[in-house]
Amino acid sequence: MYFLLNIFGVFVVMGIVFLCSPNKKAVKWPPIVSLLLLELLITWFMLGTTIGSWVINKIASFFTWLIECASEGIAFVFPSAMANETVDFFFGALLPIIFIVTFFDILSYFGILTWIIDKGGWAISKVSRLPKLESFFSIQMMFLGNTEALAVIRDQLSVLKDNRLLTFGIMSMSSISGSILGAYLSMVPAEYVFSAIPLNCLNALILVSILNPVHVTKEEDIIYVPPKSEKKDFFSTISNSMLVGMNMVIVILAMVIGYVALTAGLNGILGVFVNGLTIQKIFSFIFSPFAFLLGLPLQDAMYVAQLMGIKLATNEFVAMMDLKNNLDTLPPHTIAVATTFLTSFANFSTIGMIYGTYNSVLSEKKSAIIGKNVWKLIVSGMAVSLLSAMIVGLFVW
Repeated sequence: MYFLLNIFGVFVVMGIVFLCSPNKKAVKWPPIVSLLLLELLITWFMLGTTIGSWVINKIASFFTWLIECASEGIAFVFPSAMANETVDFFFGALLPIIFIVTFFDILSYFGILTWIIDKGGWAISKVSRLPKLESFFSIQMMFLGNTEALAVIRDQLSVLKDNRLLTFGIMSMSSISGSILGAYLSMVPAEYVFSAIPLNCLNALILVSILNPVHVTKEEDIIYVPPKSEKKDFFSTISNSMLVGMNMVIVILAMVIGYVALTAGLNGILGVFVNGLTIQKIFSFIFSPFAFLLGLPLQDAMYVAQLMGIKLATNEFVAMMDLKNNLDTLPPHTIAVATTFLTSFANFSTIGMIYGTYNSVLSEKKSAIIGKNVWKLIVSGMAVSLLSAMIVGLFVW
């Protein structure tokens, strides 16, 4: 019964997102079905085979190395902060952006990243039927995270029309950052974290194909290469990259502080009218039907709905800490779907981070496309998390 409910949940989520689509006639179903079948194959490969787990760990190791390099620079300036066992969000997740942006800008300077985007995007686009840049972005954000991934392709974003800029904003709700993988793995089972990463990215392609279908001509489906006249010398390039990265850190920091503080303020106001009422509890009530569709019994469904509310109102770290304390009391299926659902940045503060990134690497006018479509970002982020959890849940009982 619960297995059938899990399968039914996939169709319900897809149906609701389709109803939210402003351009239903433009939705192309064959590539969406192909992506769903690919997800089932990938999930079986990662959860059912040894080599699948090995491949994912090797990919993760590369991004862990990037973060370690970034940490060396941070530790030189803030040795006492980096010496702590628990590194603050600012030092562990934001400051590494400076090095990561610089590293990938070096790859762009020598044409390496442009080539990878072109070839990697071409391969994924054959399945997704989406443009090469969007297809590559889905791979790129598997471990880089939304803000870092957007910064890496900022030259590409600068020449796109608003409808495609919205596509990248919607997809960015479904990523995580390699810089905080270690924190995730210290709290929840690794196999479900690594399963969620590729599923989130493929589901992001599916959801954006429904919520914001965009037709791109063959002439437009190219990778932008800045003209030689705009190309600076190597040291000017990397110096500018570091400044861009630092500007992003400041903007994102402001957004995160502001949104978390607003949540606390809203909870205080709600508590005046109803004792103990919080925005997290309201979201838990709203998402409780979807928790049942994960194939969970009543008690577990209500607990997972609570985790959903915590994640959306604050962030996944708070929810994972709660889940960590209850792992010994939960069955495997509940652990699998809860962990998978929590492994993404889908919450309100992430919208602020995406808006801040657009504002810092593009312009205030360009970033307005995010502010006008907040509901699409929220629907996409939650739907991607639900679909990934439902697909993983099919393989773990």
